[in-house]
Amino acid sequence: MLQNRFKMTHFIFWVNTGKTIMMVLILSLSLPLKSQTTPDGSSPQFLFPGFTTGKVKMKNGISQTTVLNYNTVSEKMVYEKDGTLYDMVNAEMIDTVFVQNSKFVPVGKVFYEVLLVAPISLFVQHKGDLLPPGAPAGYGGTSQVSNTKLLTSVQLSSGYYNLKLPADYIVKANPVYWIRKDNNMYSFINEKQFLKIFPGKEGDLKQFIKKNRIKFNKLSNLVSLVEHCNELIR
Repeated sequence: MLQNRFKMTHFIFWVNTGKTIMMVLILSLSLPLKSQTTPDGSSPQFLFPGFTTGKVKMKNGISQTTVLNYNTVSEKMVYEKDGTLYDMVNAEMIDTVFVQNSKFVPVGKVFYEVLLVAPISLFVQHKGDLLPPGAPAGYGGTSQVSNTKLLTSVQLSSGYYNLKLPADYIVKANPVYWIRKDNNMYSFINEKQFLKIFPGKEGDLKQFIKKNRIKFNKLSNLVSLVEHCNELIR
């Protein structure tokens, strides 16, 4: 069945050569998610508080507007149509997604937000860990860490991540930052890892970080830091 479906999709793609067919394929091949409703601001797995109109630009140049948000747990771009949420698939056909004054580019099957375009560019991979209710801990508290392994024993469909989560579930943000330098990509999450990307510049960068009180959990601070890196290589 999968082979026949692939042949049919392949046939439709080549017979209909118009630019709009590329966008139709993206949306029609997206995965409908069972039993979901449009989430509101209480859905912490989504990057933005609500779904808003954005633009999807294809690699063939065509663009289409749709209602979008980004799921940090599944790392899927999600769009809403007629009250139903869909994961956007075939990311390799997409050039750029614009939503909430942010720009995203596909990297493999996920998307990175573009923070700075320059000889040394900066991106952030928005990631979130879905944590179940915390198990009882000492002194009347709870511990998500002690109970995190429960998720590994439950087979959750991708659709679950787009549902409104139960009140006792939380999403822990764990972003990964990426530097593109000399056509290579380098990841970092803290100062130590960042400095390793710029051998020979550690002293200057440490001084800049200290003087400007750079916080590695603030995107605006990281943009300023990477702008400084671009000044160093001029």
